[in-house]
Amino acid sequence: MRTKNSIKNTLVSFITNIVTIVIGLVAQAVFIKTLGNEYLGINGLFSNIISMLGIVELGIGSAIIYHLYKPLAENNSKQVKALMNFYKKCYNIIALAIFIIGLIITPYLPLFIENITIDINISLVYIMFIIEVVCSYLLSYKRSLINANQKSYVVNLIHIGYLIILNLIEIIILIATKNYYLYLIIKIIMRLLENIILSIIANKLYSYLKNNSEELDKETKKDIFKKVKALFFHKIGGFIVLGTDNIIISKYLGIITVGLYSNYALIIEAVNRLFGQVINTLTPSVGNLLVENNSTKNFHIFKKVRFLNFWIATFSGISILIIMESFIKIWIGKEFILPLLALYILVINYYQRSMRTCFMVFKEASGIYYEDRFVPLIESALNIIASLILLKYFGLSGIFMGTIISSLALWCYSYPKYVYKKLFNRSYINYIKETIGYLSIFILLSIFTYIFKSLFTFNSDFLEFIVNSLIALIIPNLILLLIFFKTDNFKYYLNLLKDILKKKVKK
Repeated sequence: MRTKNSIKNTLVSFITNIVTIVIGLVAQAVFIKTLGNEYLGINGLFSNIISMLGIVELGIGSAIIYHLYKPLAENNSKQVKALMNFYKKCYNIIALAIFIIGLIITPYLPLFIENITIDINISLVYIMFIIEVVCSYLLSYKRSLINANQKSYVVNLIHIGYLIILNLIEIIILIATKNYYLYLIIKIIMRLLENIILSIIANKLYSYLKNNSEELDKETKKDIFKKVKALFFHKIGGFIVLGTDNIIISKYLGIITVGLYSNYALIIEAVNRLFGQVINTLTPSVGNLLVENNSTKNFHIFKKVRFLNFWIATFSGISILIIMESFIKIWIGKEFILPLLALYILVINYYQRSMRTCFMVFKEASGIYYEDRFVPLIESALNIIASLILLKYFGLSGIFMGTIISSLALWCYSYPKYVYKKLFNRSYINYIKETIGYLSIFILLSIFTYIFKSLFTFNSDFLEFIVNSLIALIIPNLILLLIFFKTDNFKYYLNLLKDILKKKVKK
């Protein structure tokens, strides 16, 4: 059942993300053509500031989802009701707190934005961003129950419907009116509608949630708050490492540069979401698996998940390197291309971030938050210090280099100690060999593929994009196949694919 749910979740997620990416790229192109780079930069900057306010959530959602795995597996509806009632109260408080803190920050916005030429009320736009994020917390807690019960495909289908309708309406508004305020109002309305629909579906799937007044026991609350204390540090670390780039770029390099980077960030994030979902959708199944507390079986599954994660990260990372510039040319124009060094660093950063996914799946599914609670603070400090220092020497690329350096706190300490050793009781030596081995293959393969791509020259941007896409699709996958086709990990997925095809044929 776990495998079936994982496959269904993964397939639906993959398809919906492809549609999301296409719509998002079209919407971004229309946004740039109708409003321009400064609006795009403000969009990216405020998105980062709003993500900072997400710290207020404190990781309550993750802590409660961890506690949902067991009662869902045991069909303990009373405990599920108590957890969801508690979740609802917490999220209502969080929504109010975010609104108040967001308003307090409003007078300090000029510290982040300098020398803008567009006629816009910055404070009003920012408040509209706050309202949207507040709406995202209202009724959204029921979405987590659906995900925890290995039915994330339901959430994904609703979300893709939301995105399609939202982007179509926004495109029409931008073309017809070029009104940024109306563009933001639609975001708020659609966010509320999505959560209302998911709430209705959750009530139908879990009818016992209606008229829910079940109270959570003190012991579970105590454990949740213990994890929340730890997750607070993770939230801070996550924001500083992943959410401060646009703020630093805006302050030191200008809002136009934020806009240029936002295009690259949109594509990289889309690729990360598309392929990352393949691994992320396994989290509920892994949580269900870890309830059995069998370290040998857990490690066996982890190796398979990590191998799949590596193949995906390598192929998608090299694809970004090979295709990005030619795609930017035909998408929005060559004037939006960043320096080549910045692309190289972004690809390396993408790879290390993507390879973290399998570790995060097992960490979150097993509830490991408290043990490494101080690691994100070290990672955050490294990120800011390294980014500001390297900014002076490498400009924009230096900011991204700082993110790579900060990730060493996780790769050199947190993952080997709290996942590899704690969950699987395996040696650090094996961890180092596997990690360096995968990284070496990625670096060598990316260099080889880029050199191969450089052998070709084109007069047509479209032809260049097509050939680069074929190179990215064939070369990395062919070489990975030659390296791994005799390994147990590869044979596992080959046999799994054969079993799925056989079942389809029988039907």
